[in-house]
Amino acid sequence: MHPFRTAVENRDHTAIEALLAENVVFTSPVAFRPYPGKAITAAILRGVMRVFTDFTYVREIGSDDGRDHALVFTAKVGDMEINGCDFLHFDEEGRIDDFMVMVRPLSAAQALSAAMGAQFERIKEEAFAASAPGTAPEGER
Repeated sequence: MHPFRTAVENRDHTAIEALLAENVVFTSPVAFRPYPGKAITAAILRGVMRVFTDFTYVREIGSDDGRDHALVFTAKVGDMEINGCDFLHFDEEGRIDDFMVMVRPLSAAQALSAAMGAQFERIKEEAFAASAPGTAPEGER
């Protein structure tokens, strides 16, 4: 089992963040522009973990060199079932430097967009706090 999958399934925010490169770029299934940087990516992933229920990885697909990995998942957003995939690319140090998520169906993606929109002020605050020296996200102090 991939260490990222283990960290997510254990809801281990510290382990998830440790797997992110400082220059990671997160591409959301519901936002037009990617989000560059570890602080915002970690905050988005915490937000997703607050929004998703019944989250389960159902399949792993990896490249021969181990630098690309796809994790297929199912979850719920409210009462909407969602299918998706986390596409991860790893840098030379084994940290995630590219993180793209795709989801389906459209109605579930729209529900995810609304739920994450409701989280976004908190996500921005967490990212700002994490990027300020000597601070940690709320609930992790």
